[in-house]
Amino acid sequence: MKQTTEVLLHLAPAEVANLKEGINFFRNKSTGKDYILYKDQNHLKACKNLCKHQGGLFIKDIEDLDGRSVKCTKHNWKLDVSTMKYTNPPESFCQDELVVEMDGNSGLSLVELSPPNPWDSDPRPPEDLAFGEVQVTYLTHACMDLKLGDKRMVFDPWLLGPAFARGWWLLHEPPEPPSDWLERLCRADLIYISHMHSDHLSYPTLQKLSQRRPDVPIYVGDTERPVFWNLKHSGVQLTNINVVPFGAWQQVRDGFHLNTCSLSTGHKILNTVDCTRPNGGRLPVNAALMMSDFAGGASGFPMIFSGGKFTEEWKAQFIKTERKKLLNYKAQLVKDLQPRIYCPFAGYFVESHPSDKYIKETNIKNDPNQLNDLIKKNSDVLTWTPRPGATLDLGRVLKDPTDSKGIMEPPEGTKIYKDSWDFQPYLDTLRAAVGDEIFLHPSWIKEYFTWAGFKNYNLVVRMIETDEDFNPFPGGYDYLVDFLDLSFPEERPSREHPYEEIRSRVDIIRHVVKNGLLWDDLYIGFQTWVQRDPDIYHHLFWNHFQIKLPLTPPNWKSFLMHCG
Repeated sequence: MKQTTEVLLHLAPAEVANLKEGINFFRNKSTGKDYILYKDQNHLKACKNLCKHQGGLFIKDIEDLDGRSVKCTKHNWKLDVSTMKYTNPPESFCQDELVVEMDGNSGLSLVELSPPNPWDSDPRPPEDLAFGEVQVTYLTHACMDLKLGDKRMVFDPWLLGPAFARGWWLLHEPPEPPSDWLERLCRADLIYISHMHSDHLSYPTLQKLSQRRPDVPIYVGDTERPVFWNLKHSGVQLTNINVVPFGAWQQVRDGFHLNTCSLSTGHKILNTVDCTRPNGGRLPVNAALMMSDFAGGASGFPMIFSGGKFTEEWKAQFIKTERKKLLNYKAQLVKDLQPRIYCPFAGYFVESHPSDKYIKETNIKNDPNQLNDLIKKNSDVLTWTPRPGATLDLGRVLKDPTDSKGIMEPPEGTKIYKDSWDFQPYLDTLRAAVGDEIFLHPSWIKEYFTWAGFKNYNLVVRMIETDEDFNPFPGGYDYLVDFLDLSFPEERPSREHPYEEIRSRVDIIRHVVKNGLLWDDLYIGFQTWVQRDPDIYHHLFWNHFQIKLPLTPPNWKSFLMHCG
């Protein structure tokens, strides 16, 4: 396979002559795609008008006096098109550049160079599938059981306990009888875990599995932060974890080729999980089955923010707008990729703990049937809203979408939605951290943030330990951290500085601190409240505590010895 080139936009000589200094916006009327061309005297740079974050459209940034910056209409991300680097949030992405080619008549073309798609590297004509040969059974949330002949593969098994500390709980009951999901995992020829978020990498689930079959083959991608960075500290005994690179097929078993997931029969299954724009939007078309998230609401923003513009009315309108954008984006993606079958998944969670009643009632999520109805209006793609234990027979559905046996629903009367959760064992684990000896010594604060390693950034944060209602916890800690020099002042410094107040439930923050965990449990798990002045997203700060903390936990044993 060779690199391909594609002309995305052509400008006639007169259009080139009329280019203004700075930013120029163009649309290819035949394709409807938008582009940005930046002119600096005789030097030209170009890119797609598509934000790398979530695919939003850029407009001119009126706050940019130099005329080099554009702002995304979705989340206000900013791109300096003179350097093709994002300035807000800083140090996040670089924009992919297009090649600017001049022709002999003083016209120009914007050209995209595309490396070969890995899913095209070993093309095989699709074969007819026998009935029952390829079956996909939905378990819960993002967990699917894929049967290929006599081989089985399971995606993202979160089937037990909460995710993100105690913030997310399963909406659906796993298939009955209760032990069936564990039997399925034990029988798997491989388990694929897409990323380290705890609604995909579930340590309670894997703990149960490892007690029965510690050598089950588990495959993960070679991510910047290892997916299983916390395995040793978690106490889960898994002995067969395989880390594979991205962008290349991995034949992990006969019939299994990991990338987007291909079948040896020439059919492809595309599983984007909850990545909004995987692979920069370059995805295989005409897959037999496509699965993706749909729900939204899987972020602390804006639910855990207060003060300033973050009124209940503002949040409700923001949520309504964002969910609608997500539905339209997913529907358009399905229309563009034209899979034979589309399945919305990876969004079936609920904030069911009584303390999170406010989040549950206000963090409104999309209904999968809404998305499927929208897809049906815009394309001929067959849609499937899965129920726990339902099985899709790919061979039957591809041959005849109206076949009544193509999708086998769970037996009549099967319990679909959970109405009770076993909170106590998980709450006990979290609460055990509250009385830990570490927190008898106020110097734990300096020890922890020194370990965390974030500094040389002009931000002052007030950390407040709270009760369940986010009121100060009696006897809890309330302190300032100045990240410019990593000091812990009694009062806010006199210099100009941005400021954030972070209120965290005491059991969660102490559990996170004690175990050196990422702050996803606090943020995505809705276990903290944030106020900021001014209202600026400090990407470097949150990115560090959600992704870049050290891989090994703090050495509290040594700390206590020195305290003693």
